[in-house]
Amino acid sequence: MNLDRLIEKIRLTVESHALERPGEYARWLWQDEENTRELGVNEYGCADAANIRYMIGTMPRDPKEREACVKALRSFQTPSDGLFPERTHHAYHGTAHCTAALELFEALPEYPLTEFEMYRDRKELEKLLAGLDWLHNPWPQAHQGAGLFAAMLITGNAELAWQDWYFDWLNEQVDPQYGLSVRGAIQEGDRPVCEHLNGWFHYLFNYSFAKRPFPQVHALIDTCIRLYQEKELSEYFGREVGFREIDWVYTLNRAVMQSGYRMEESKGLLREFAQQYIPYLESVDAQTDDAWNDLHRLFGSVCALAELQLALPGELRTSYPLRQILDRRPFI
Repeated sequence: MNLDRLIEKIRLTVESHALERPGEYARWLWQDEENTRELGVNEYGCADAANIRYMIGTMPRDPKEREACVKALRSFQTPSDGLFPERTHHAYHGTAHCTAALELFEALPEYPLTEFEMYRDRKELEKLLAGLDWLHNPWPQAHQGAGLFAAMLITGNAELAWQDWYFDWLNEQVDPQYGLSVRGAIQEGDRPVCEHLNGWFHYLFNYSFAKRPFPQVHALIDTCIRLYQEKELSEYFGREVGFREIDWVYTLNRAVMQSGYRMEESKGLLREFAQQYIPYLESVDAQTDDAWNDLHRLFGSVCALAELQLALPGELRTSYPLRQILDRRPFI
């Protein structure tokens, strides 16, 4: 499958979100019915323009434009605590997301991430992880547990011993039946298994970037395959612009890469999914589709394309090979 026309459609969408001042991007081009969107320059508009441009090979080369992009991203940081607050996500997510986007320009936030200093203490770190709502809100809550690690690592504040504390806690807590989430959370909670997968994915890209083995990897692969085969990955899985698809594709592909378990079967499912998902993305009207014109959601779909190209060598062709941004630094 040749994806060049699809990538060009993505490139033009990012270009259409560029604002008058260099380095500034809007996340949305129009308001929603509830009037909740922050139009104009936006944290996720700037971050995801950089993210997508990196992945499709159109990062700015001009030093002045790169400097403008860094300036725009840094402008969203709060000096007092170092966080990047944003209305649609927890501040830890915004902080990790903007910090990760700055890394693409080999830059860091302007101010130290003082909010995270308390978590240098092992008890405080474990308290944060244990205090997340694993039963009733596993997906959004993972933004905090994973965002903290990513931001600390990218800024050079995650010593090896601290990383060991982080992964040791997760390794000890993971549910052995499903290979994801913490023990008992799926059985005792009220959210579907797919939302626990959506949350656990955020921890897994930290594992992968840190070159750590996934815990309970065979059970994790079994769960991914079962959710796909039994169509339990959400009603609109594969027919939407967003993040659910990268959560499943990345988790399954990286778990198989680590273990070799059920490899051929998994490759077949990823191939089958790609053959359905890519035509859907090609069919989306880039001028009118609401989700497509949310740069943050579009970024999720580009990540899925990059991971599928990695998982299926030679089968998804692009003139410029897509770069999986999670291999550059953690967090999306």
